[in-house]
Amino acid sequence: MTRFVSALAMAAVLCGPGLAQTEGSGTGETAETAAPNAQGQEPAFANQTRAPLPAEKTAVEAETIAQDLPNLWSMEFLPDGRMLVTAREGDMMIVSSEGEAGAPIDGVPEVMSEGQGGLLDVALAPDFEESGMIYFSFSEPREDGGNGTSVARARLETDGSGSETLQDLEVIFRQTPAYEGDMHFGSRLVFGSDGHLFVTVGERSDTPIRDQAQDLTSGLGKIFRINPDGSAPEDNPFAQHAAIQPEIWSYGHRNIQAAALDPDGRLCVVEHGPMGGDELNRPEAGLNYGWPVITYGLDYGGAPIGRGLTAMEGMEQPVYYWDPVIAPSGMLFYQGEEFPAWDGAILVGGLVSEGLVVLHLEDGRVTSEERIPLGARVQDVKVGPDGAVYAITEADNSSSSAIVRVTSQAGE
Repeated sequence: MTRFVSALAMAAVLCGPGLAQTEGSGTGETAETAAPNAQGQEPAFANQTRAPLPAEKTAVEAETIAQDLPNLWSMEFLPDGRMLVTAREGDMMIVSSEGEAGAPIDGVPEVMSEGQGGLLDVALAPDFEESGMIYFSFSEPREDGGNGTSVARARLETDGSGSETLQDLEVIFRQTPAYEGDMHFGSRLVFGSDGHLFVTVGERSDTPIRDQAQDLTSGLGKIFRINPDGSAPEDNPFAQHAAIQPEIWSYGHRNIQAAALDPDGRLCVVEHGPMGGDELNRPEAGLNYGWPVITYGLDYGGAPIGRGLTAMEGMEQPVYYWDPVIAPSGMLFYQGEEFPAWDGAILVGGLVSEGLVVLHLEDGRVTSEERIPLGARVQDVKVGPDGAVYAITEADNSSSSAIVRVTSQAGE
């Protein structure tokens, strides 16, 4: 593949409604400039939405290192610096640091790739360098009809010809019930510091099935915590309740496509809201995050969701929310030398906001929000071995993806 390079002075260009990049904190200006969809809703506490811009804006350069790739969903850096990527239609491949895409890896199971379905997230086992094990999620067609988010694990091996294959593949977890739809599969995979695997899923979008996000006998709209073999850890919050799915960690979620561990090892997620109401949450064991009983934003037709409530006793408030939405996909807590000012900050990929969203936190609350425009939908975001930020991007209505390397302009 031909290597394509484009450099952008990103700090003050490509800024349209909702992407203002002006000198910051204390001016009363925020990254979001568009009016909220839900005009009458108020945040529960200061800086729960529309936090101020940081005191200093970030100047970056964006370099496209790979293009004309199939429609990608996720990426993970291998120990040698190459990128393992998943394509929504069902291929998994390795992209070199020079942007060359290898042949599809053999052994990937059948996926349901309609709508939002397909081959989804991929994660390396904590002991990958010894075991070669990878874990991946996908929308799986089910034998008894319908489909659902499933998680498989396999050993990534190189055969005699130098091609990679998946060996000893095993589906270790299946979201139930199955549903005949093509929306809201989630899904991110995050290994906790204790070696357990967090699995995020969606609630399948439609009414009334989305109400099952509140039903602990259903696996829709949940975060799961499983052992590496797919079994439920004995210390999960509902593991001793016979009628409740023992893998459930938290519930009342809508559609989580962004998840990462913070520097202290706690899970943090950003989930898609309706028309307004994307949420940053720190899911804790056994807690209810409200969907669809409480939410910020409106339904897609402009009507309130349910009773239009944004708070209720026994349901958790988001750490932060966006109205209008950013449409989150992929996230990380930045640690690296390329962007010292971002140390410990959350970076979230934005499908609608078409760039990176940078959140600075203090004592668990957001103190500032910055937008880094990339001019394309961001599907996933990772930090590379060089400390640069790598993003999977796709243009609107495009069937192909690119990988963009984002670096600092500091000192130039």
